Amino acid sequence: MLDITSDFTREADRLFSDFINRGIFRLSDEWAPGVDVIETKDEVVVRAEVPGMTKEDISVTLQDNVLTLRGEKKQEQAQNGATYHRVERMYGSFVRSFTLPTLVLADKVRAHYKNGVLEITLPKAEEVKPKEISITVN
Repeated sequence: MLDITSDFTREADRLFSDFINRGIFRLSDEWAPGVDVIETKDEVVVRAEVPGMTKEDISVTLQDNVLTLRGEKKQEQAQNGATYHRVERMYGSFVRSFTLPTLVLADKVRAHYKNGVLEITLPKAEEVKPKEISITVN
C-alpha cells in the first residue's frame, strides 16, 4: 500500500511540476531547457539541454530536496550593421524546479557541463539505498 501511495504522490508532484513549468503560466515565447530526471540504484541524475550558454549563465540550487535550475540565454547582438531576417532560436531567463524522487546527499552533489548539456549527479542518502541482506542457514 505504501508503494502505491508514494508512486501516486511522486506522479502527482511530477504532473503539477510539468503544469507549472510548461502549462498556462508560461507564455508561448518563453524559453526553458528540456530536462531529464533519471533515478538509478545509487543516485539521481538530472540532465538539462542548455546549448549556447556558459556555466556562468547557469545556477543550480538544492533546498529541501527540490532542485532548482536558473539561467539566462542571452541573445546575440547584430554586429557591423547586420540585420536579422529570421530569429527562431529562443532566448531569455528560465527557472525550472523539481522535487527529487528520493532523499539525496546535498554535500555530495556534482554538476558537469559539456557540449551544451548540464548533468547534475545527486547521490542517494544511505537510508534510501536498497540494502542486500544475506541469509544464513543453520
